[in-house]
Amino acid sequence: MAPALPRIARLALDFLVPVALFYALRAAGVGAYAALLAGTAASMAGSLADFLRVRRISPFTLYALALMALSTVVSVIPGDERFLLARGALVVGVSGLWFLVSSVTRRPLVYVMSKPVLEGRFGWPGNWDRLFTELPRFRRIWRVSSIAWGVGLCMDSALRILMAWNLPVDTVPGLTTALTAGTALVLVVAANTYYQVSGAARAWSPFYAGVAVDYPKGRWAIRRDNTQ
Repeated sequence: MAPALPRIARLALDFLVPVALFYALRAAGVGAYAALLAGTAASMAGSLADFLRVRRISPFTLYALALMALSTVVSVIPGDERFLLARGALVVGVSGLWFLVSSVTRRPLVYVMSKPVLEGRFGWPGNWDRLFTELPRFRRIWRVSSIAWGVGLCMDSALRILMAWNLPVDTVPGLTTALTAGTALVLVVAANTYYQVSGAARAWSPFYAGVAVDYPKGRWAIRRDNTQ
């Protein structure tokens, strides 16, 4: 779990710094439009710095870079502050559509993102590529998960548009940040509940009956021995 903590902290900063900068600039008397642009620039600068530091293109990096490029393009399109607020809805909506489309491709997006973190860890079996090929129900959980994430993000996008065009400008950045956190929390909890209930998150469960399983090591191997 420890290696994941820096990623979680970085994600939190990516969300919180632009919002904090927006409200700090507004308190200093800066106009809403300029404050929103500053927040956008701060967010993109952090993402670009991460990419330059890592300097490799994984499927997840490609996904993040594509969204960053879209966000950059939209942010420079002329418009008022409400258009800038709605910009985030467009990016989230495209992200949701990407999840939906990926559910019918060779590798669903949730599978691609989860594999480096979960494969052979936290009770999950190893060798996911083999399981994906040999076990239809293993493929199904990732397709269902990608559909769920796609629907959730599209709903998030629709709510962002409603807030951007109907609520006071100064309240929207804080509310959309809370919405992002809430959407992510609901989707993560729902997905992990699904994995546990289905048995996919436990290498020793009947979910993997009929196929050879590479069991996780460490304390998860002990847990497996105790459940047999």
